[in-house]
Amino acid sequence: MRPVRTIGVVAPGEPAVLDDTEPDPGPGQVWVTTEYSGVSAGTEVALVRGTDPHHRLHFDPDLRSFAPDGPPAGYPVRGLGYMEVGRVTESRTADLPEGTRVALAYGHRTGRCADPAVTPVIPVPGDLDPLLGVYLAQMGPICVNGLLHATAAFGGPAGGVGDGVRGRHVLVTGAGVIGLLSALLAVSHGAADVVVAEPSAERRAVAGALGLATVDGDAWHAVKQRWRHGPGDAGADLVLQCRGHDTALATGLKALRPQGVVVDLGFYQAGADAVRLGEEFHHNGLSVVCAQIGRVPRGMAAAWPRTALAGVTLDLLRERGDDVRRHLVTDVVPFDEGPALLGDLAARRRPSPPLQAVLRF
Repeated sequence: MRPVRTIGVVAPGEPAVLDDTEPDPGPGQVWVTTEYSGVSAGTEVALVRGTDPHHRLHFDPDLRSFAPDGPPAGYPVRGLGYMEVGRVTESRTADLPEGTRVALAYGHRTGRCADPAVTPVIPVPGDLDPLLGVYLAQMGPICVNGLLHATAAFGGPAGGVGDGVRGRHVLVTGAGVIGLLSALLAVSHGAADVVVAEPSAERRAVAGALGLATVDGDAWHAVKQRWRHGPGDAGADLVLQCRGHDTALATGLKALRPQGVVVDLGFYQAGADAVRLGEEFHHNGLSVVCAQIGRVPRGMAAAWPRTALAGVTLDLLRERGDDVRRHLVTDVVPFDEGPALLGDLAARRRPSPPLQAVLRF
């Protein structure tokens, strides 16, 4: 075993740099020395606060259900994050020679023993800004998976990644990183029109700088006026819901045309009291589909392993990488400052939180 340092959570509200260990690489494995690690603020702040469902309820992995009976997850949490880029500094496989830059999802830690047979290891090509590699292993695939779920909802499992958005009117709720990348993917894959709904004027400005049309966060009426298809038929064909707030899902449902689809990438830690299933959802025959990164749509797993999702992400970064770097990555801070950053975000001490923070090692 060899020592590493990792950012974890000692107790609710107390992120810290912790000492940990990793095994030495064996046959077929590599040692990755971390260079950059992106912060996924929503997921990580929930763990810092202790508001995620795993820390409030017991999760039965067999039934895949939460219940108040049984022990919840405990502290310390020894690792946060899933957006890492590093160099292979020791290799026991010819497929990943030393010096190769790779993207993985293993958390804010100084190094990792990686086994490509177990965890996807995505090479970061030399023509890509290495910092943008933080999007290859998981964050970009999250967004690509959202488009795949749209394909499955509209046409079944045989379609390609763009078949759910091509020629369609797409509303994206939320101008965080997932929302903006999802909107750029929808544009890149041929959507007829894309609009981003976001309550923050600052984030609407970022979307506008990326060339995306925007409306206020609850402006479902403006969306229905923009896309009128016929009498009694107005609104978005598809909503990519990318905010962890029930009000955004409620807006998305109101903005859909009859028999439209919400593909939901949000994470509702506080429930969804604002959603009224007896209103537009029922009267317009709508659908809500959860796109969760742990699974692509049923029937698509063979064609869409994580490496394929990363490949679509790479295509987008090659097309729009300069814009993504300029407008999405707002903060690059040293690794040792990571706990303070997370503590500030969890306590809402920053009046203007970063859009995308990246830790530099």
